[in-house]
Amino acid sequence: MSLTRVVASQGCFYQLGRSDFDTRRYVIASNWKRETSKWRCSIGGQLLAQPETPVEDESKSSSSPVDGLAKLHVSRKFHKDLNSLPRPLSVIDLSASPRDGSNVRVAYQGIPGAYSEVAALETYPGCEAVPCDQFEAVFQAVELWLADKAILSIENSLGGSIHRNYDLLLRHRLHIVGEVQLIVNHCLLALPGVTKDDLKRVLSHPQALSQCENTLSKLDIIRENVDDTAGAAQFVASNGLRDTGAVASARAAEIYGLNILAERIQDESDNITRFLILAREPIIARTDRLFKTSIVFTLEEGPGVLFKALAVFALRNINLTKIESRPQRNRPLRVVDDSNTGSAKYFDYLFFIDFEASMAEPRAQNALGHLQEFATFLRVLGCYPMTSAL
Repeated sequence: MSLTRVVASQGCFYQLGRSDFDTRRYVIASNWKRETSKWRCSIGGQLLAQPETPVEDESKSSSSPVDGLAKLHVSRKFHKDLNSLPRPLSVIDLSASPRDGSNVRVAYQGIPGAYSEVAALETYPGCEAVPCDQFEAVFQAVELWLADKAILSIENSLGGSIHRNYDLLLRHRLHIVGEVQLIVNHCLLALPGVTKDDLKRVLSHPQALSQCENTLSKLDIIRENVDDTAGAAQFVASNGLRDTGAVASARAAEIYGLNILAERIQDESDNITRFLILAREPIIARTDRLFKTSIVFTLEEGPGVLFKALAVFALRNINLTKIESRPQRNRPLRVVDDSNTGSAKYFDYLFFIDFEASMAEPRAQNALGHLQEFATFLRVLGCYPMTSAL
């Protein structure tokens, strides 16, 4: 594993050099279907590794003025309508309010009526929500310029962290530019005219069913797992199932023409899901409001190394709001010869940390500089405004 170096630029940190965690670039075949004036994306085809071309190679190539004119002619020939080209996203300023979402395409996992779509519409009212079959497709939609932003569920107050999405954050190169906290309102849905007594089974995502255990147990009905909550509502409506209900959002009931038999049926009233907003470019860190920074790093084996890593924040009065560890996929075990009977094997971990500080603050930059003294890998996933209210 090679060491990486992080430098500050315009208040944000960027990773220099290569490491075991450099993200490969992929050529992906994505299938898109137009449904009810929305875009639907799914993953198709095989991921193929594509080698990067060093910038130095481009600078060494020589060309004559004639070649330059020829290239300009070709460029004009194929790009007459410049307005049809995708608009490159620059490093945006906070003056661009996230509430103005009329021209923003936001990718989310699920189908219309999913809680991720609800979060997208609350964050960017009037946006074009882009449903994607899988979390991987959400990242690819933004990377391929098919969407401007992505909204990604990262943790739930009852179900905990969504580990799959932590892995995807590391695999892809999108930046966290915001967060959303959504109060989840689980509703029991059924076809018009159907009552609770008519139901023999209920469909929903496994986590939604587990969060409504007490209510569903009282109804004494069979619970069946499906991929997502909105998909359960769609299935009941499209098949006209009068003996089957669904646990989903109130928006799903509106979209698929179902009645709400009961609202807030979750066992715990305070059921909140935290979402991350992702984009191709980072935002400029500021100091005129509260910011949060998300990072991921690895450490060498040794006594007190994790303590030292966390201490760099405590020494500068920086509050940590989230700590998550994930075993490394490409090197899960670390062999350490620290016993008389043989070598010991430990899991090798990645550490994800959120802390309350802007990368425009010297204390945050100094903390990461200090952390690099014993971190073997360090990457800033994003610096973004903190959510002030639900």
